[in-house]
Amino acid sequence: MTEQPAQFTADSSYSGSEAQFHLSELFHSRTDARGVIQAGNTVFQRVAGYEWSELVGAPHKIIRHPDMPKGVFELIWSRIKAGKPTGGYVKNRCKNGRYYWVFALIAPIGDGYISTRLKPSSALRGEVEKLYSSLLARETEEGLKPTESAEILLQGITDLGFTNYESFQSHALATEVEARAQQLGRQLDPLQRRFLEMSKAIAQVQVETSEMTEAFEVIRTVPMNMRIIASRLESAGGPISAISVNYSQMLEDMSTWVETFVEGESCVFARIRDAILKGQFLGFAAGLVDEMLETCEGEEGGIGTHTDGLSVQAEAEICAELKRGFLEETAKALTEVEVEAKRFARSVLDMKRFVTGLSSTRMMCKIESAALNNSGTALAGIVEQLDERQDEIEARLARVVELNSVVQSNTAMLRTLL
Repeated sequence: MTEQPAQFTADSSYSGSEAQFHLSELFHSRTDARGVIQAGNTVFQRVAGYEWSELVGAPHKIIRHPDMPKGVFELIWSRIKAGKPTGGYVKNRCKNGRYYWVFALIAPIGDGYISTRLKPSSALRGEVEKLYSSLLARETEEGLKPTESAEILLQGITDLGFTNYESFQSHALATEVEARAQQLGRQLDPLQRRFLEMSKAIAQVQVETSEMTEAFEVIRTVPMNMRIIASRLESAGGPISAISVNYSQMLEDMSTWVETFVEGESCVFARIRDAILKGQFLGFAAGLVDEMLETCEGEEGGIGTHTDGLSVQAEAEICAELKRGFLEETAKALTEVEVEAKRFARSVLDMKRFVTGLSSTRMMCKIESAALNNSGTALAGIVEQLDERQDEIEARLARVVELNSVVQSNTAMLRTLL
């Protein structure tokens, strides 16, 4: 049986309790450039508990909850004014005092903004709620300006493990849409599934390269240890000394590769990661707007308008324009992914050459260790260390190659869906 939407009446006794609405319901509202409400759907009006005569022409902050830090809205407004579609968790307040949480997708359209909102149902909302609570306390206690609060919010997002706000909003939107689909017994659309596969693949690349970097660090002392052994062996240590010089140069080349490939916000990895997450956010945003478009005005929750002189069809066309814009930008992001994936593949080939060099060094060390007999005991320990670490590096590099193939194949498939 379909769950019937709850009905509310203005009553102060409701203050502090949560307003209920079904997970399948989506909110829609449109404002002008100042944030004044121009139109919306029945879910928005019903849950907010206001008459349309009270909502239309009122600032959207009419539903702002006092638990929301000012820094959140400062960040959202700075982004959408810059033309950036933005997603974020928002706690709203109904007319009767009840509250409700949404994940809001807000985007510029024409001379105003459209907001499409869903009910958050993942564990991430709880983490964000803690962050907001802490931020609100600091705003109150320290008298923070909105800009200062927004900076602290961005740091809090980083502390949760996200590189920047773009990566956070992409992960959050995808997480909420996926959790909602699972609970409603629905399937994600093919575009959304493939972006999730790509984002999971690139996240694993970060794990593999991080572990690879640690393996490099462990064997950084090998050249020095070789030189020490060579000095003890006097004239017999000449070949070992030469090997140590060669090995030291290879480690230097590997360090340069790491810096170019995985370190810093302009590295190869960061560029491909950001392009994937940008495409994922836009792709999921297009899907959310498309779901709103599929509903009818005659059904509960459908696209609607309550502004004089504007038809329901005109409102739907505005939303369709927004969806087209999202898909166009998704296609551009895919082009970035394609370019960076090719650069990614070339970088991995460079690392393969370095690993081949390590193999040669390891073999030379084994030969020298055998030739030295008992005197080569210390060198044998170095060979053992190289064996272990090189096996790990090779395995992780093979995994990185496999993951890049996942990115490239999904990118090709996504091209056919746009």
